[in-house]
Amino acid sequence: MLDIKITRTAHPKARPQDETKLGFGSIFTDHMFLMDYDAGQGWHDPRIVPYAPLTLDPSALVFHYAQECFEGMKAYRCDDGHVQLFRPEKNAERMQSTHDRLCIPRIPVEDFVQAVKALVKVDEAWVPGAPDTSLYIRPFTIATEAVLGVKASSKYLFAIICSPSGAYYEEGMAPVKIYVEDEYVRATPGGTGYIKCGGNYAASIIAGEKAHKMGYSQVLWLDGVERKYVEEVGSMNIFFKIGGEIYTAATVGTVLPGITRMSCIELLKEWGYTVHEGRLAIADVMAAARDGRLEEVFGTGTAAVISPVGSLMFEGDTEQVADGKTGPVTQKLYDTLTGIQWGRLPDERGWTVRVE
Repeated sequence: MLDIKITRTAHPKARPQDETKLGFGSIFTDHMFLMDYDAGQGWHDPRIVPYAPLTLDPSALVFHYAQECFEGMKAYRCDDGHVQLFRPEKNAERMQSTHDRLCIPRIPVEDFVQAVKALVKVDEAWVPGAPDTSLYIRPFTIATEAVLGVKASSKYLFAIICSPSGAYYEEGMAPVKIYVEDEYVRATPGGTGYIKCGGNYAASIIAGEKAHKMGYSQVLWLDGVERKYVEEVGSMNIFFKIGGEIYTAATVGTVLPGITRMSCIELLKEWGYTVHEGRLAIADVMAAARDGRLEEVFGTGTAAVISPVGSLMFEGDTEQVADGKTGPVTQKLYDTLTGIQWGRLPDERGWTVRVE
């Protein structure tokens, strides 16, 4: 167990008065969690301190060779006032996988969860209570050794910051338009597509900009080898309901193993649906849309939870998904997950962790 030193701010910020106008990721709480790593000493000095800029050497490895990663999770205020997390141990396990890939020393799952709970408890007053609001939690690790050299750092900083946030998409549950990217590649086998490192997202920005200029909300990436199989959307995993069965890309090295994705698959199987995790050609998706077999498409992720897709555009061909409305399975997944997360439905699976 971590021995976390807590230093509370002497100058607390004014919290937002109108929780319906929080936006996403632009307001930050009073405190942050920090913990250092030094070779030969391991992870040490866990502490919660006032939120403030970090001081780093200009030659810190993170700036030059991108040895860094992050996670995304939320804290929810329930109707009775208590605050809870959703499957935080899964974020901890995924961050361990990311650390392994980037040659960063692991943080034990129990230490990660303890750190998140401790920070949320200190800043508990910042957890909003308005509908569809939550406290977004961003754990991240950066290489801090001051040296110019392509190598694993001997020093790291693990940090957690929090942001009270509203709905991720201004459209809410309204179906979004997806542009299928066939020029740029997000991930290739043997690369970093299955982990949450900033480089993945930096490389995806150009396609996102292109899509937005054409009026599309998100980019659907195809595989990096044959450019024909669907993988994931810019900030979400994606599912297709075709002929009564569910299809989604397998997380075998190029697709992020999303926590919401995992939870949706477990729920869908409980409800009796056949879920296929594997290759699905975009040509088959578009053909299914044309002949009416494509019944629903939805994205899944921590920030958006569930995002229905109303249309897909690939190689100049735009196809509407069913009638362009949110489908019943999509809606049921959203209602079930958010019901569990906000405590409106009983947690029969042990997915929530109370912050005490």
